[in-house]
Amino acid sequence: MVTIHSSKFSQSAILDTLFARVLAYQYYRLAYFTTHLWGAYYFSRGQGKALLLPYKTNILRSESHVKIHEYQAKDILARYGIPIQPGRIAYTPEEAEEIARELDGPVVIKAQVYVGGRGKAGGIQFGDTPGQARAAAAKVLGMDIKGLTVEKVLVVSKLDIKEEYYLGIILDRKSQAPVVMISKAGGIDIEEVAATTPEKIIQYTIDMRWGLRPFEARNILHRAGLPHQVIAKGGAILTALARAFIESDASLAEINPLALTADGQVQAADAKILIDDNGLFRQKEYAAWAESEESNPLEFEAKQEGLTYVKLDGDVGIIGNGAGLVMTTLDMVARVGGKPANFLDIGGGAKAEVMRKALTFVARDPQVKGILVNIFGGITRGEEVAKGVIMAQTELPQGMPIVVRLSGTGAEEGKAMLKDAGLDWGKDMREAAQKIVEAVESME
Repeated sequence: MVTIHSSKFSQSAILDTLFARVLAYQYYRLAYFTTHLWGAYYFSRGQGKALLLPYKTNILRSESHVKIHEYQAKDILARYGIPIQPGRIAYTPEEAEEIARELDGPVVIKAQVYVGGRGKAGGIQFGDTPGQARAAAAKVLGMDIKGLTVEKVLVVSKLDIKEEYYLGIILDRKSQAPVVMISKAGGIDIEEVAATTPEKIIQYTIDMRWGLRPFEARNILHRAGLPHQVIAKGGAILTALARAFIESDASLAEINPLALTADGQVQAADAKILIDDNGLFRQKEYAAWAESEESNPLEFEAKQEGLTYVKLDGDVGIIGNGAGLVMTTLDMVARVGGKPANFLDIGGGAKAEVMRKALTFVARDPQVKGILVNIFGGITRGEEVAKGVIMAQTELPQGMPIVVRLSGTGAEEGKAMLKDAGLDWGKDMREAAQKIVEAVESME
């Protein structure tokens, strides 16, 4: 869940948007591992600071975790009357060629994996003929994108896009209602829009007594600056997106981009939907869409090794003890300009060998350029953590920076051991986060 407050955009509004778009999804995934977490996150709009409040969230553990591919999200949207490109899934180059022939025109071949950045990784290709579609599919299928192997591609008709927009809906803890987010700048990461042109993002809380009414949808799009020829059709699409969000038990639903084509059509060119695990008893069909955890090999391997680990999309590895502390560390790294690469909770009472194992496991992620260890010593002793960090040095990639923050039981002894080993440590969480982010940035 995410806290968003409505007011004029400012520095803190940028943080709100980033938090809503990125960390909402990441923290939502972490709920799989916890039943009762301390620490609802709250952004103070007046000061632009992230504060940890003593709000006890009551997150139910779920044994199911549905991950929705683009083609599945578009299938949901189509059921609500939202225009999408015609197309189908292909598992082989030959199937892609057959689909392209059926579509009888230029096509787009899109890798279906559970990570972003497909375009930059080469996972989106084009084909003007069935033969070119086959060659493009052959190039994408089997490709490794951020550690995931592409096993299927979506083949759809290519759009002649004139303009692109962003439509999204998330859950807001404070209002306990869905919040619409609209931007005239679509087709790019919403984080980038929030950082560079936050005034282009409009937010609106949906009144759950009525849902999102058509006149409200049109007004939101008008406020966002969308052209008049888009507002009527886009308003109907936004209203339908809100219905899909609510009736599907979604925690996030977005169309990025919503495309205005050269012939005046308005279509969902890409889509993303996350289904709340706790609503699966109402969503039997969506629950059946769940794929095996091998779809993310690192998470699967972590489970086999007994590690509480979630793969994210950044380059700063995160290790801590306790879900709340690790989540706070993710937030702090993001606040100082870094991008968390994972969530890893070593739990309470971890010995040196557990720390060594955690470090070497996180370092196996090819995206990780540095690791931050944040430990509050209680039954987990600081000297044991330090010993494990030192033990792992010979197994870590050469030159990979490690920053450790220790507090509590055995912290001083642990810091002394780290100092003797020539390793860096932070006096507090903020300093440690800043050090690892600076170290990672210096490597680029």
